[in-house]
Amino acid sequence: MHARLQALLPLLFVLLWSTGFIGAKLGLPFAEPLSFLSIRYVLVIAIMLLVALASRAPWPTERATVGHIAVSGLLLHGLYLGGVFVSIKHGLPAGIAALVVGLQPLLTAVGAGALLGERVTRRQWTGLALGFVGVALVVGGRARLDTVSADTLWHMLWPALVALLAITVGTLYQKRFCPRFDLRTGSVIQFVPALLITALVAAGTESLQVEWHGRFIFALLWLVLVLSVGAISLLNLLIRQGSATHVASLFYLTPPVTALIAWALFDETLSALAVAGMGIAVTGVWLARR
Repeated sequence: MHARLQALLPLLFVLLWSTGFIGAKLGLPFAEPLSFLSIRYVLVIAIMLLVALASRAPWPTERATVGHIAVSGLLLHGLYLGGVFVSIKHGLPAGIAALVVGLQPLLTAVGAGALLGERVTRRQWTGLALGFVGVALVVGGRARLDTVSADTLWHMLWPALVALLAITVGTLYQKRFCPRFDLRTGSVIQFVPALLITALVAAGTESLQVEWHGRFIFALLWLVLVLSVGAISLLNLLIRQGSATHVASLFYLTPPVTALIAWALFDETLSALAVAGMGIAVTGVWLARR
């Protein structure tokens, strides 16, 4: 891969991944979260299966490899996205959900040393800590949870905590057991278990009703083509090429970029504190990835 293009992949990933919260905000008023995700997964599987068959992409030949790819997909897609969507649907502000998931780089760094034998330097620890501080500054001023009871807050918060644990374990698991696989066939294998579990839970807990509004269709197509096909493929490439700590540090940039996109599309305000937080987060990522 050309060196300049390879250097741009992390930036492109952050930009695409950050639009996920915007897509959720657009689409969730018209469908329940797991029903929304089930439709999304069906379309992704159909698209990637057609691509894999048309290009005659190789399928894994070992049963263990298929199992590892499936487990990583269930964690990175089914549990992570399910937790984020459910928490936002329950009323947790998207910025707070992003802050909770923003703990992932720190947890990943701890796991990378214990499970993968990766050495996390003092400079990287400093960068990871700065990144979290920056994220907290960006979204902290937007939190409006002071009037929410403890029970209501826990109802909103626990799915985001599940998402945090899932994406942390999923990143480490894929880096450890299946860092390299064909992105076309691997995507199919990853999304099938995510669909099965998500649809099963949706059938037992949701009405499965969808309002096919124009905004919902746009959000659905955006999340399928840009997020599940584009951003997820980039994430798999980054996991293949870099350390788990390097990849995880990119998630610190998601809340600031999401805030910028929301400012541009929805005219949401950006305080001076938020802008300062963006600068701190970017500095932290730069240190962590050196």
